Amino acid sequence: MTTLPHSCPSCGQTMVIVKLSCPDCGTEVSGEFNLCPVCKLDEEFHKLFDTFLRARGNLKQVQRELKVSYPTVRARIDKLFYELDKKREIPPAKDILKKLRQGEINVDEAENLLRNH
Repeated sequence: MTTLPHSCPSCGQTMVIVKLSCPDCGTEVSGEFNLCPVCKLDEEFHKLFDTFLRARGNLKQVQRELKVSYPTVRARIDKLFYELDKKREIPPAKDILKKLRQGEINVDEAENLLRNH
C-alpha cells in the first residue's frame, strides 16, 4: 500500500478520495471524501508530525530524534501547526446553518463548527 498523494501530480490541486474498498470482503463505497488535514501535509511535514506523535509531544525527544537545536524544533512544530490550520476546511457559517436546518448536523456540531470561525 502506498501513501496518499497530498496534491494532484498534474495541476497541484488537493486530491479527493472517491472510492474506498475492503481488502477482505470486497465491499466498495463510492462518493466524494475529503482528505484529513494531516493527509494533506507534504512529506516533510508528515514525517515531522509522525516524529512528534512518537515523542508524545515531547519537544526535547523530537530534538534528539532530529538532531537539531530546540529552537529549530520549536520553529518547525509551530510551522507544522500553522500548515495544519491552513489545511482544515471550515465551511462558511451560512452552510453550517443550512446543514443544521436540514437536520444533517445537530446543534452541538453546528456550535463547534461556528466556534472555529
